[in-house]
Order: sequence, then C-alpha cells, then structure tokens
Amino acid sequence: MSMTAFLGRRLLQLVPTLIFILIVVFVLVRLLPGDPASAVLGDRALDADVERINRELGLDRSLPVQFVAFAKQVFTGNLGNSIAMKIPVTQLIRDRLPITMLLTFMAAVIAIVFAVPLAFVAALKRDRLPDSAIRGAFQVGLSMPVFYVGLILLTVFGAKLRWFPVGGYGDGFLDHIYHLFLPAVTLALSLSAILMRNLRSAIIGVVDAEYVTFARAKGLRSNLILFRHILRNALISTLALFGLSIGTLLGGAVITETVFAVPGAGRLMVDSIYGRDYPVVQGLTIALAVLVSVTFLLTDILQAWLDPRVTK
Repeated sequence: MSMTAFLGRRLLQLVPTLIFILIVVFVLVRLLPGDPASAVLGDRALDADVERINRELGLDRSLPVQFVAFAKQVFTGNLGNSIAMKIPVTQLIRDRLPITMLLTFMAAVIAIVFAVPLAFVAALKRDRLPDSAIRGAFQVGLSMPVFYVGLILLTVFGAKLRWFPVGGYGDGFLDHIYHLFLPAVTLALSLSAILMRNLRSAIIGVVDAEYVTFARAKGLRSNLILFRHILRNALISTLALFGLSIGTLLGGAVITETVFAVPGAGRLMVDSIYGRDYPVVQGLTIALAVLVSVTFLLTDILQAWLDPRVTK
C-alpha cells in the first residue's frame, strides 16, 4: 500500500472515532451529578429560575433531541457559550488550549532528551552499575504520583531556592517557557521512565541482530551503525508508545496545571466540572480528543516512514 493510500485510510478511520467520541462525551456529561442551573444559581435558587436556565440550555428536551442539537453545534463549529463566564466556548478553548499544548510539548521534549541517551547507556552497559543506577532512578520517578512530584519541585526549586516561579504563565514566549519549566519536568518524569525502559529493551534486541553484525563486518563507522541501523529500528516500537503516551500527558496536565496554578485547558476543565458548566466540559473534551487523534495520526505516519512494512 502506498503512503497516500495509507494516509487516506487513516483519515477515514478518524470519522467513526470522532462520532464515537461525541456520543461518549454527551453521555458522560449528562451523568455528572447535579445540574448546571443549580450550580450557577446556588442552593436558594427559585424553581422558576432553574426551569428558565434549563430551557435556555435545551436541557428540558429529551436526550435524543439534545444530542442532535449538540452534534449540529459541533459540526458547525459552534460549541455554545459558557454558563458561568457567558463567553463562547470556542474563545475559551482558543485562549487556554495553546497553554496546555505548549506544556505538553515541553514535557515531551524533556522526556526524550532524558530518555534516549540514558537508554543507550543502560543498554550498552547492560547489567552493570550504570544500567542498574539508571533503571533504579527512573523506577523511583515512575512510582511517585504526578501531584507529589509537582509539590516537591514546587517546594524545593520554587519556594526554597527561588530558581523558578511557583505558579502562573508569565508574559511573552520566553517567560512562558520559564514559568512552565517546573510543570513540564513534573509531567516529563514518568514519561521519560517509560520511554527509557522501552527503548533500552529495543536497543538490546537490535544491537545483536544479524544486520548490525553484518554492518560491523563491512567496516561501517560506529556512528553510522548507531544512527542508521540501531537507533532507527529501536525507535519504531518506542515511537508507537510515545504516541499513546500523549493522551496520558494531557491527563497529567490537568493535575499539574492545578498544582502550579497554570491557566491552561486542564485547569479550566477542573473548574468547569465543579461548576457543572456543560458546554465548556463538552467543548474541551472534544478538542482534547481531536488533538490526541491527530497526534496518533502523525505518529502512524512517522512510524510508516521509519518502517514501510507498517503500511502493508
């Protein structure tokens, strides 16, 4: 199968996936305890006011009718207005989602920078002291909850040493990077441990393969063997794992943004769930699901480029 046909097939597969996501998001939001009108008006709200808000939101209609109206809104790019903030959900997503995307991108880069060289050292020094030390350190990082790691970094490097801000997003791109560094390291720690373990195993499986031995016998330079034969083949399985981990990173961003008071989509999601702000919860969930689906697609394309057998 050509790369074009492979890409077309993957794009078509996105359609049922997105429809399924719409159904799941609609059902899960309706299963949340409480109702938006009571959350906005408080416990002393009059029944007439509650009924008025439910009517304005269309919540007085049957669930199938509500779903059809919801699907029409999504496919026309209109996600409604926030109940609490009275502004379009698309505007909120446009303001908050880039912050979460930058945080996730920084975490992914930091995880790769840590994982790849350490995986090589661990694989090439297999069952020796460097290998045991690296695997032990990453095992500790992997076993610690994200929020606990965040609190430790916040206390040590933010409050005690004052090397980094303890919260916020800053002004300007470089200031954004500065403010997001500790949250990104918090997110990256567990991902780098997962990538390092997988890549180490993949390198060990490749380094003794016949084609690597043949390349050495031909007298190819070590660097060429390392990058062309070992790294390229070892990255194939790790790349798939990396793509699957993006969803986990976005989920971790919800906790990390709350700990570091970062005004991203994750924190907005938490506030909206507590406030029963249905349109924001639905819109954000769909936006994040689309983002993860696109990431999977890009990962598949990159994997097919590294290994053309994937397209067959």
